[in-house]
Amino acid sequence: MTIGGERDFGTGQAWEALGGAPEFVERVRFVGGGDLGEGPLPVRELARAAVAVCGLAAGELGAVRAGGSAGDRPSLVVDEGAVATAFVSERHLRVAGRAPMVFAPLSGFWRAADGWVRTHANYPHHEAALVRALRLPSATPEALRAEVAGRTAVEVQELAYGAGGLAVAVAERYGAPQPLVETVRTTGARVRVLGGAPQGRPAAGVRVLDLTRVIAGPVATRTLGLLGADVLRIDPPGLPEADDAYADTGFGKRSALLDLARAGDRAVFEGLLAEADVVVTGYRPGALERHGLGARELLERWPGLVVAELCAWGWRAPEPWAGRRGFDSLVQAGYGIAAACAGPDGTPGVLPAQALDHGTGYLVAAGVMRALAGGGGRGLRFSLAGTGSWLVRGLPPARGDGCARAAEYSAEPWLRETGSGYGVLRHAVSPFGEWGGGPSRWGTDRAVWLPR
Repeated sequence: MTIGGERDFGTGQAWEALGGAPEFVERVRFVGGGDLGEGPLPVRELARAAVAVCGLAAGELGAVRAGGSAGDRPSLVVDEGAVATAFVSERHLRVAGRAPMVFAPLSGFWRAADGWVRTHANYPHHEAALVRALRLPSATPEALRAEVAGRTAVEVQELAYGAGGLAVAVAERYGAPQPLVETVRTTGARVRVLGGAPQGRPAAGVRVLDLTRVIAGPVATRTLGLLGADVLRIDPPGLPEADDAYADTGFGKRSALLDLARAGDRAVFEGLLAEADVVVTGYRPGALERHGLGARELLERWPGLVVAELCAWGWRAPEPWAGRRGFDSLVQAGYGIAAACAGPDGTPGVLPAQALDHGTGYLVAAGVMRALAGGGGRGLRFSLAGTGSWLVRGLPPARGDGCARAAEYSAEPWLRETGSGYGVLRHAVSPFGEWGGGPSRWGTDRAVWLPR
């Protein structure tokens, strides 16, 4: 399939939300096809638009850094087969021949007394919290199923969140509208000049401090790394990342551990901040503010920074949701998407990809590059719920009768094998090309910037 010579509606919407000039959308051409187009929701349109605006932003940044204007950017060709493969990169991953765990046994949909609940227990501390909250006799699906069946969905939800776990009542209606991106207003913003960049590497030399986890934020930063940025991910040593998750999203970056409660580690972190161009955060609202690291605090101290914040439920979500943890699967459940994808028997369904995660990741990367092209000094906010709101309200309705049905296509042209700190990985390439090598093991790199 080839789409050209007309303005793609979804790309135009996302590009306008990011503040881009509308005439550049006509330079995007789509070729090929994937398996995201079946179902009642326009996942294919979301995926290709998110990747397209990321490509437009990369072209804009490259043109500006080459000494031209934003209008000097070249045309962009987006292959929808590459997009479809990248949007399910975690499913294509093989670690030394082994398929990764996508969802743990206690993660999934469970029938409650008055509806359905979606749980997320992939991390050991979330599983332990769920078991503790519901006083399960054992950490087994059978025990969870029996306990949930005797409670209301909201009761399970509130018990889980109260104990530090994750469970969301499946909503029958779409949640309140959320913006696709918000700008944090600050005073005293300072223009940051990046200088030139090699052709094809628009983010070369840009230093990105990555404070994100799981999929959406790491997809944004691995994309920036592919486009030339020096991406350094920092995590607390007491909150380990799942090896399989990092094997998928650790491309294009390095990973180090710092405990901000320790004076020495905090001093190292402050030194990294002082030399960073971009900070991308993926913790729930309020979490980093406790350390004096919210977007406004960062921009007041370093006015030339670009700070992109990412959360699950959105800053405009009603309390207590704005400050709650969440993952793509939970937002699909709580925002009404799972109900829209329900099967004939009423069992909630899922999108053909964790499209809120992946789509938001490319939107974050696009927003960062647009901000860099404009001289920095800007705070941006994104959320999975904002991307979900765009999916169900902004994009044209899709045709189909089941979110998980797939069309005929092969992912093989976009799969590679690469050595890594975890052994040989079979992995999906980016829609923008291939990384030079695989990720190191999580947390094993030094907390230093590479020479510019």
